[in-house]
Amino acid sequence: MKKKTVFSWMLYDFGNSAFSTTIMAAVLPIFYYEIAAAGVNQSLADSFWGYSQSIAALVVAVMAPFLGAISDFSAAKKKFLRFFAFMGAIASVLLAFVGEGQYIFASVLLILGTIGFSSANIFYDAFLPEIADEDDIDKISSSGFAFGYIGGGILLAINVLMILKYTWFGLPDVTAAMQVSFVTVGIWWFIFTLPLLKNIKEEKKSPVKRDKSYAAIGVSRVVGTFREIKQYKQLLIFLLAFWMYNDGISTIIKMATIYGKDIGIGTNSLIVALLITQFVGIPCTFFFGWLAKKITAKKALYITLYVYLCIVILGYFMSSALHFYLLATCVGLVQGGAQSLSRSIFGRMVPANKHAEFFGFYGISSKFAAIFGPFLFALVGQLTGSSRLGIVSLIIFFIVGIVLLKFVNVEQGTLEAKRNTNPAEQIEVKPQ
Repeated sequence: MKKKTVFSWMLYDFGNSAFSTTIMAAVLPIFYYEIAAAGVNQSLADSFWGYSQSIAALVVAVMAPFLGAISDFSAAKKKFLRFFAFMGAIASVLLAFVGEGQYIFASVLLILGTIGFSSANIFYDAFLPEIADEDDIDKISSSGFAFGYIGGGILLAINVLMILKYTWFGLPDVTAAMQVSFVTVGIWWFIFTLPLLKNIKEEKKSPVKRDKSYAAIGVSRVVGTFREIKQYKQLLIFLLAFWMYNDGISTIIKMATIYGKDIGIGTNSLIVALLITQFVGIPCTFFFGWLAKKITAKKALYITLYVYLCIVILGYFMSSALHFYLLATCVGLVQGGAQSLSRSIFGRMVPANKHAEFFGFYGISSKFAAIFGPFLFALVGQLTGSSRLGIVSLIIFFIVGIVLLKFVNVEQGTLEAKRNTNPAEQIEVKPQ
């Protein structure tokens, strides 16, 4: 393992996470609400934001299998990563030019930036097996995740300071500070992409003969995996549960700030609360990893989902900045735990010789799962004129997810995976 190569790989997560913190979660939702959608009905502004998130998730979900095929069948991962990373970084910078009432322009840039962010991550993840030894792959993967929390948190803290104390930076007002923050995200992302592009050498691959286009290969791989995954009953039930509750989690992450703004929480309070979530999440993610060993991953996952249920219900009654701080802390307590435990449970029930295919399907599934929550939030808010009802409507995703999770027997799913890894080995699988 080359330390320089691994460090360069982790620095990319350090850089691109600024997009998810400053743009997707913290500053852009407020800017969109106050500036880009100025003069637009409040519930309609919430709805357009939700629709923009759903469109971006749908485009990425459709593209993912094709990009995955390109990653598997070519040696051009670095070229495609560079293209999509720079696309996202440029979209981030261009957000600074969005003016009052230009919510369509803002939505288009949000969609382009999200496509760049998510698509580049496909190729970024594909580099992991190339740079890490088998014994170190878990450690390097988790370290990259931690670097993302740190990098995204650092720039968000700088941008929060810039927005709260804009005169210190020679800026005329809060709006200008927000616009500059978008530029800093693009620059930050660009700078920390350069070490990866310079220091990571892509594996040389022999030319692969193929009689189909990359698009056809991508479709056939997804269809084939979908057919095969039906053999794994417990894995499939878990995947359905994951689709539901992960949709609720993704929607809370994407819609929390604009919801808080709609019910009267001040701009500064919203941003500080999201900064709290970012840094609370670092130690709590490690805590749930420890807790899973004590009480099992499934039970630990239940805890995170029940906390999310409380967050959604209490969010309906939220009326002050203190309430938002408390809920932001609660989200930070369980967000990383829910995501990491879901991945580890899924991994236990995947046959050893199908990791790449099944985790690729898991990734595509999570993209599709991010479509319906924002859409429901937007639709309920638009039909009722109340974003409070929009946020409480998310309760259905967590309830259905928890119910489905109760039918998942992780031990049985693990045995199913072992049996199908070695078909000749007969393993008796007994229900709990």
